[in-house]
Amino acid sequence: MAVDMSDRLVEIWRDTDSVLKGIIVVGVALRLASAVFQGDTVAILPGIDDQISYHTLAVRVLTGHGFSFATGWWPYTHAGQPTAQWSFLYTLYLAGVYALVGVHPIVARLLQAIIAGVLYPWLSWRIGNRVFGRRAGLIAAALSSGYIYFVYYAGALMTETFYIIAILWGFDLATTFAQPREAGLGPVVGARRPWLLLGLALGTAVLLRQLIAFFVPVVFVWLIVVLRRKTTAGRPGSDTYAWRSIFLGLLLTTGVIAAMILPWTARNYRAFHRLVPLNTNAGYVFFWANNPVYGTHFVPILSDQEYQALIPPNLRGLDEATLDQALLEKGIQFILDDPGRYALLSLSRIPVYFEFWPTADSGLASNLSRVFSFGILLPFMIYGIIVSTRQWRGFTDSQRSSVALLYLFIVVYSLIHLLSWALVRYRLPVDAILIVFAANAIDTIATRVEAMRSLNRLVSERSRTLVLGMGRSGYEPPGHSIAPSVEGQRKDR
Repeated sequence: MAVDMSDRLVEIWRDTDSVLKGIIVVGVALRLASAVFQGDTVAILPGIDDQISYHTLAVRVLTGHGFSFATGWWPYTHAGQPTAQWSFLYTLYLAGVYALVGVHPIVARLLQAIIAGVLYPWLSWRIGNRVFGRRAGLIAAALSSGYIYFVYYAGALMTETFYIIAILWGFDLATTFAQPREAGLGPVVGARRPWLLLGLALGTAVLLRQLIAFFVPVVFVWLIVVLRRKTTAGRPGSDTYAWRSIFLGLLLTTGVIAAMILPWTARNYRAFHRLVPLNTNAGYVFFWANNPVYGTHFVPILSDQEYQALIPPNLRGLDEATLDQALLEKGIQFILDDPGRYALLSLSRIPVYFEFWPTADSGLASNLSRVFSFGILLPFMIYGIIVSTRQWRGFTDSQRSSVALLYLFIVVYSLIHLLSWALVRYRLPVDAILIVFAANAIDTIATRVEAMRSLNRLVSERSRTLVLGMGRSGYEPPGHSIAPSVEGQRKDR
């Protein structure tokens, strides 16, 4: 019975479509539960305080007040004055939902939960399957579907969920470029659609959190290296075509990103009478994160009053954009004044960024979520990276290129936060990629266990065959005669 059940499970596991659909159903159900739990009100909950700002701003936009707050607001926005601190795209998402159904946060939560429940595992499957194989892709989908942090934030009215989806979408599209065209897997380099879609994915991510713009040039350099090698391999005289196709493709992608950002740049210029490409938060972040008040030990969260008290009094009357620029200059000066302190301060952000253990200043729910998501998977994530380096020689060119891009994201994105502001939720996009490596680790371990079981089964079958063969042939092992000994016969008498 146990063997039959095991065989049945293996048979079901081989049905990729059924397994993936089941994973997606579970992912949607978990996220819907999270959305229902967070309810139709917007309150302060662990790690998602920003949802109050997004909800309030969306209502202001809906009632015709534009992107502004009725009262003084975080970080130092004056009442009734324009703000560019918050993601315009996500605010419009909430305002759009509220315009259709009324101010009911639960509807926005449920819609977001369904989208995330479908796209998180589906995109994880596509990336994992392309890079490490079918089973690793399914494992990645399952891990992404049930990852507690992802489930929790799917119900929060914040950018995290859509931002991570946009990043996964960008990786899905980018790694497609590395696939061999001869096998019908990769796009034609000169085709427009893949480049336009890549621009849409990256542009969406930038509109949700502008920090990802620092990684876009890395993607472009990676594409140049991968596509130039791909388009010129075995094709003498194709350099001109390769460079022209890649240049035009990157120009299209850049054009889409720019087209998505420029309307907000124009809006900001009208609002602040100065050039603000997108959001006004880089200066605040850099000033507070590297302030000498920390010394060499970073404290991830202070009270709003403590943060605002750090702003010099002579700057507090400035508008949001001007203050952001002034604080950025001061933040840079902090580093120039004492580079050694900045280096030690950045190092002190490592445990904050990679925190996976329970802490006294966190509630029970936060500690359990941390331990039973990142804490449990971290060993597999690390082992998956190690395994991928050992598998490197056996990878195809497209696999090596794709894995290299994943490596780059983990390192570059983490480094950006370690050099500025580190929080657990800022690490979540990296978690989404590390989950793919965790899936590779689990797949590798499962393969080895299966190999050991097969070997043990083979040894057992051969031993049984040998024993049966000896019995049929009348073979007598040395010292084990079947007939009783003479001395034994005498004793019997």
